[in-house]
Amino acid sequence: MGRILFHLLECESLPMSPFMIFRLWIMVFMHYFVWGAWYVTMGTYLTQTLQFEGGQVGLAYGSTAIGAIVSPFFAGIVADRFFATQKLLGALHLIGAGLLYLVTTQTDFNAFYPLLILYTISYMAGHGLTNTLTLHHAVNPGKEFPIVMMAGSVGWICAGLVNSLLNLEDNVGMFQLSCGAAALMGLYSFTLPHTPPKGAGQKVSLGTMLGLDALKLMKEPSFATFILCSFLICIPLSFYFAWMNVFLNELGIANAAAKMTIGQVSDVVFLLLLPILLPIFRAKGILLIGMVAWAVRFGLFAWFDTSRDAHWMMYLGIAVHGMCYDFIFVMGRMWVDKRASESIRGAAQGLHAFVTLGIGMFVGSWLSGVVGQHYTTTGPDDSVTHNWQMIWAIPAVLSVVLSVLFVVLFRDRETVVADVTDDAAEQS
Repeated sequence: MGRILFHLLECESLPMSPFMIFRLWIMVFMHYFVWGAWYVTMGTYLTQTLQFEGGQVGLAYGSTAIGAIVSPFFAGIVADRFFATQKLLGALHLIGAGLLYLVTTQTDFNAFYPLLILYTISYMAGHGLTNTLTLHHAVNPGKEFPIVMMAGSVGWICAGLVNSLLNLEDNVGMFQLSCGAAALMGLYSFTLPHTPPKGAGQKVSLGTMLGLDALKLMKEPSFATFILCSFLICIPLSFYFAWMNVFLNELGIANAAAKMTIGQVSDVVFLLLLPILLPIFRAKGILLIGMVAWAVRFGLFAWFDTSRDAHWMMYLGIAVHGMCYDFIFVMGRMWVDKRASESIRGAAQGLHAFVTLGIGMFVGSWLSGVVGQHYTTTGPDDSVTHNWQMIWAIPAVLSVVLSVLFVVLFRDRETVVADVTDDAAEQS
C-alpha cells in the first residue's frame, strides 16, 4: 500500500502544480463535508428528536436518490451548456445553504421532506461538477484525479468528528453545521480556476443523460447480470446509512458519528489496495468479495450481543466499509468503463449511476424505512426501541442471496477482465 501511495505522489508523475492540487483538494473536501455533516446522523435526529416514523426516515434518506435522478436533467439541459462550472458550483451551494436553513426550521415531515428533496437536487448536481472541474484541470488524470478525490473521504471523516465533538448527532445542529459549510463552499467555488461549460454548442438528448444509449449492452447476459446485481446491492447499502447511527446511539455508544468514520478510513485503505488485489482476484472476484462483505457486515450487526463485551463485532462491521463500497462501486465503474465502447462509455456510466445512485438507493431507502418501522416498539413513556437483530438480519440475508445469484449468473469474458486489470495497474 505504501508503494502505491508513493507512486501516486511522485512529483514527476504529477504535472499539475501542487497549488492547483491543493485548491481542488479543498473543493472536494468541503463538498463532501457538507454532505457528511448531516447524512450519517440524520436518522438519529429524525427518530429521537422529531419522532418521525421509520417509513418517513426511509423516504428522507431516499431524497439523495431523487437528487441523483433529477440533477442530470438540470446539468445536461441547462447548467452544462451555459454556465462556467466553478460559478455554477458556487451558485448551487449558496442556494443549497438557503434550502438547508429552511430545513432547520421544519419539524413537520410534510414540510421537511420537500425542502430536503429540493436541497439534494442542488447538492447531487455538484457531484458531477466537482468531477468535471477536476478532470478539466488535471494534466495526468489517472494519477491526479484519485489524489484529489481522496479529499472526499477526509471531508466525510472530519464532518463525523465535528458532529461528535459538538454533540450534534441528535439535534438540528447537524443541518446548521452543513448550512454554514455550504455557504463557505459556495463562496470558495467562485475563487476556483475558470472552467468553461463542457457542453456548450453540443446537442443533448434524454437518452444520453439517462444512459439509455447503453441499453443495447443489456443484451449481453454478463452486463445485464451486473446491472441487476448493482441495483440489488443498493438495498442493503441503504439499511446501513439509514439506521447505523440510530443503532449506535440507541446502544449508548458515545461519539457514534466519530466512530463511524472508521468506515471512511477503511475506504481510503481499500481504495489503495484495489490495484494490488485486482490482478489476483480479477474483476468477478473483487465484485463477489464486496457482496460477501455486506453479508458479513450485517451478520456481525445482527448477532451483536449487547449483554457481553462484543464491541469488536460492531467495529469490525464498520471497518469493512471500504471493502463493501470500493469493491462494488469503484470496481463496478471500472468494469463498465472497459465493457462499453468509447462511443457509449459515457452513456453506460450514466446508466450505472441511474440504476445505483438513483432507483437503487431510492428503493433501498424506502424498504429500509418500512423494515425499521415494522420492528420499532414504542413504550408507555413514548420511548422508542428497535429489534436490531431483525433489522440487520434482513439485509444480511439479501446480501447472501445476491452473492449466490451473482456467482451463478455472472459470466465475464477473460479479455475484458484483463483490460480492467491493466487499467487499474496503470492508474495505481
